[in-house]
This record gives sequence, C-alpha cells and structure tokens, in this order.
Amino acid sequence: MTTQLTPTPVASPLVSPKPGYLAAAGRWTGALAGAIAIFSVLLIAKGANPVTTLVDMVVSMTSGFSIEQIVMKAAPLVLAAMAVVLPARAGLANVGGEGQVIIGAVAGAGVGLVVSGPAALPLMLVAGALGGALWAGLAVMLRVTVGVNEAVTTLLLNYVALDVMLYLIYEPWKDAQGSGQPATPPLSIEQRLPLLSGTAVHAGIILALLAAVAVWFTLRHTAFGFRLAVTGGNPEAARRAGLRVGRLLLTAMLLGGALAGLAGVIHLAGVEFKLRPGLTTNIGYIAFLAAWLARHNPLPAVAAAFMLAAITVGGDSLQLDSGLPAATVNVLMALILLAVLGWTAKRSSS
Repeated sequence: MTTQLTPTPVASPLVSPKPGYLAAAGRWTGALAGAIAIFSVLLIAKGANPVTTLVDMVVSMTSGFSIEQIVMKAAPLVLAAMAVVLPARAGLANVGGEGQVIIGAVAGAGVGLVVSGPAALPLMLVAGALGGALWAGLAVMLRVTVGVNEAVTTLLLNYVALDVMLYLIYEPWKDAQGSGQPATPPLSIEQRLPLLSGTAVHAGIILALLAAVAVWFTLRHTAFGFRLAVTGGNPEAARRAGLRVGRLLLTAMLLGGALAGLAGVIHLAGVEFKLRPGLTTNIGYIAFLAAWLARHNPLPAVAAAFMLAAITVGGDSLQLDSGLPAATVNVLMALILLAVLGWTAKRSSS
C-alpha cells in the first residue's frame, strides 16, 4: 500500500520581510529626525533660526549648479567608501582611506609630470590605484606578519601620506612658474578627465559607480566574496577550513587601497588639476562615515556617499547665509552617523 505524504506548509519568504522593511524605514526616519532635532538645538544655541537655516541649506542643494557639485563630490567618496566596505567584509578596519587617496593623487600627479599625450590619463589612473594599494599594503603586512592592528596603522599612515605630499609640493615638484604657492604644475587638458555632455560633471562618476557595482557583485555572487565573509566572521574557523586567511586579508586590503587611490586620481584629474595643501578636503574620512552609515553594504554606501556630498555642498549656506562656522557641517554629519548607528541597530527579540 502506498502512503501519501502531505507536505508541511512553509511560510513564504516573500511575505514576512515587509513588516521588517517598514520597521527599518521607521528606525531610519526616527534616527534622521532625532539628528536634525539635536542639530536644531545647537543652531539655536549659536543664535541661528533652525527652520530658516535648514530650509536655506536644502534650497542651496537643489540648484542645477549644486547638483553638479554634489555629483562631483560624490565620485571620489563612492570609491573611497568601497575602499572601506571591501576590507570590512574580511574583518579589516581600513581607517586609512584619506592617506590612500592622497598617495593615489601623488602617484597620478607624478606620472602626469613625465608622461604626456593620450596615454597619460590611463597611466595616471593605473598609477593612482597602484599607489593606494601599496600604501594600504604597508598596514596589512604589519597585521599579517606581526599582528599590529590595521585600524591604528592605517590611521597613522594618513599623516605620513600628507607629509609626503607636502614635501613634494614645497620642494621638488613645486611649480616654478606658479604664483609662489605650494602646488604642482597644472595638468594639461589631455591629462584631465572628460566631462559628461552638457555638464560640468567629469567621467569619474561613471568609474565610481561601475566600481561600486563590481564590489557589490564580488561580495554577493563570487567565491572570493564568500571566502572574505567567512574570514571576517571567524578567522580561526576559516583557517581550519583550509582558507588562506593571510592571503585573503592581504588581497582585500590591497583592493581597498587601490579603490581609494583611484579616488585620489579622479579627484585630481577631474576637479583639482594639481596637488596642493588641502587637496582631498577629507574625502577619506567622509567616505569612512558613508561606509559605516551603510553598515558596510556596497550599494547603500553609494547612497550614503551622495547624501554626505549633498550635506557638504549644502553646508556652504551655513557659512554664507547664516554666518556659522565651517565646522558646523561636520557636526551635522557626526550627529547623523551617531543617530543612525545607535537608533537603527536591530534589537534582540529575547
């Protein structure tokens, strides 16, 4: 006699996530509202009208010129954020994006000083990526060989990178035909990134978005991404499973450094056109915030990079229209970061 088995009903995975998405959206809304509320209190303490100040800030973001500025600022931020996201999957904290961005720009500028013609820009991009990778490699080699925490070494290397650039622009690379200010000779037209048709936005934004998609695909759909996740989750278990943990850590950090170095070249060849003090305008640090806002998820990190770029551009109105200090916009970014990380964390159901 044949026995018929009745299948046990299984809850559809397409039904349950909806309340979760709504709850997450509610947490994000509450976090951002809380950050704005605290920021408003600080504005009042400085004698500014919070409603007028915030409205002026939003309005300043929506003009055509401001939108182009936001996209241009977002391009290196996206790449530098990916430089944090990729190593983070392996359990590494890359705090050295700022230094890697600087070294990438320095390497690209160095190539630009000796190479001209159509080959100059591609070689500058390659040199920038290699420079950022090698700079990040210094930190990860110390982690793999002697166990020095990469968060400390990458942070300290930021200051070394800045000193390297300052030495070069004050001494051997200083523009002898310039105004006397410390800077390299400006890039020629053929060494600069082309502009998108009819805009002031350079083609670096396309490279940045393609890189973000590549990072997302790598982490989500490749064996390499899976190995990084296993290593980041439990390095000892990964080692016992036969994974080469040291090689995975090294590769992840080198790729992250390459992305940050590419961000430096894109900023140099698309916006600045020469090395100078204050070149990066804290690209690496802001990108680190973007990656943490997105909890090290590649595509949300792109959105976070654009949001922080918009805040940076809108923050100009805080100085011009409201007479507030330049650091005010950094306070707003910090409040958003703390609010989002603190109030959107998943609560235990137990």
